[in-house]
Order: sequence, then structure tokens, then C-alpha cells
Amino acid sequence: MINSQGVDDSDIVFALFGSRLGSPTPDAVSGTVEEIERALEQGKLVHLYFSTHPLPHDVDTAQLEGLRAFRKEISQRGLLGEFSNVSQLEHEVWKAIEHDIPRLSTDTPVLSVTGKEVDFLVQPKQEREIRDYDKKGKPRYTTRHWVEITNTSDQDAEGVIFTSVGKDSGMTVVSDGSPTTIHAGQTRSLPIFYSMSGDGSSILQIRWVENGENKEREFHVG
Repeated sequence: MINSQGVDDSDIVFALFGSRLGSPTPDAVSGTVEEIERALEQGKLVHLYFSTHPLPHDVDTAQLEGLRAFRKEISQRGLLGEFSNVSQLEHEVWKAIEHDIPRLSTDTPVLSVTGKEVDFLVQPKQEREIRDYDKKGKPRYTTRHWVEITNTSDQDAEGVIFTSVGKDSGMTVVSDGSPTTIHAGQTRSLPIFYSMSGDGSSILQIRWVENGENKEREFHVG
């Protein structure tokens, strides 16, 4: 019933993951995974988003292990994104919808996206790395942060400059401040650092030149 109501009649499918993968079914490792695979088999437009918010203290380790294995497998198919807060998730979902609407087979004519204005998909990333070892040989870790910025339009973004503008965010952009060009469809990785004094409301401002006009947008990244 869930498959028929939630998948078969849908146009676009979104799946959100926190720390759980879900309960297994006879046909898949979880009901959610079964719905995702069913949607993909039917040629649906599917988007998966994984939370990077700190895990709860009572996290189910078995569920978390299963989720990480699923994420590793699905990442090879280019289907996942990340979000760290509600504002970022809202932005990512609307971006996906705007991208998918022209691809849907409907009776309503849609405008061609050829020559559309420059726009960016901004996704914060993080990875835990071993920093060093203590006197007992136990590893001590640090977390590396970066932002992946993709030019989703079909034209180049020139004179691109990145700036942290979040008030008391504690986020520092690792860049020499020189303007750069992000070509159509190209993804850039931008290293960032967080200080302990930040309030978590990190905002990345992107400024660029388009058709001789200065433009800018702000993205919540933490």
C-alpha cells in the first residue's frame, strides 16, 4: 500500500536520513530502501539527503552501521546530498524541484532552461581524520570541513569570490580572495574552518560577474 501510494503515484521522490536506515522488508534492507529502488526502477526523479547534524547520544549503532553502508553504496550512483539544518534542506529541496520540473512529462509547457542564469548548488562536507596519537597509542581525531560548490547552469560564472558573512558564525573560508571562474557544470571544493566561539549560523556568500553585472547569493552551510 505504501509503495503504491507513496511511490507509484509520485512525480519526484525525496528521502531524508538521520541516524537510522529503517526496518527490513522481505525484499530490501529497509522499507525506505525498497521505496527508493522501486522509484528508480520506474524512472522516477529521486533525491536522497543525509543529515550531518551531530548524532544523538542514544543512537542505534546497528542502524547507523546499516545506514553508512547504504550511503556508501548509493554514493557510487550519484544520488545523495547532505544538509546540516532545516534552512539548508529547504534550499536543497527547492533547487531539486526547480531542476526536475522541466524533465517531467506533463501537458503544461515549460520554459527552456537553455541560457538560464548562473546558479549554484552548495553542499557542506566533513570528514573525520586522525590528527595524532596520545602516549597510550590511542588516536586523536580532527574533523576536516569543506564546501562543494557546483555551477548548475549552462554558462560560466566569472569573477567568483567566496566570503563568510554569518554573524559570529566562527566559520573561516580558506581562500586567497582572488576571483576565479567556475565553468558550467563544474564543482569546486572550498576548505573552511570552524572556531569554538561560533554560534552555528554560518553563511557563505558567493559573488560573481554575469553578463557584465555583479551578482551575489548567500547560502546557509552550518
